[in-house]
Amino acid sequence: MTEYLFSVHHDYSKPLFDSDADVQKMFRDTAAFNERAQEAGIYVFAGGLEEPSTATTVHVREGETLTTDGPFAEARERIGGFWVLNLPDLDTALEWAAQASAACQGPVEVRPFQGE
Repeated sequence: MTEYLFSVHHDYSKPLFDSDADVQKMFRDTAAFNERAQEAGIYVFAGGLEEPSTATTVHVREGETLTTDGPFAEARERIGGFWVLNLPDLDTALEWAAQASAACQGPVEVRPFQGE
């Protein structure tokens, strides 16, 4: 089994949802996805992230620690949340990612963790 990171991407240059009803549907669908993953025994961890403006970037360069308010890269799309799921192979990961994308109403990037 391999752990996969499912990164949920949002375009923060525009409103994420048209209405509160859309937000509530996404929360319900995401909760149902989480429940299915837990019941399947593949759920490791998941979480939603605060707005990119809350980020602080830390970079140590030549022994000096530099901190900058805001995200590391300038981009419209940012990671808004993620799942870590333990799955047997990439094909299975992609099947679960399709369900995750439908639940959170956005694109989901799938990447395996490096082996030890």
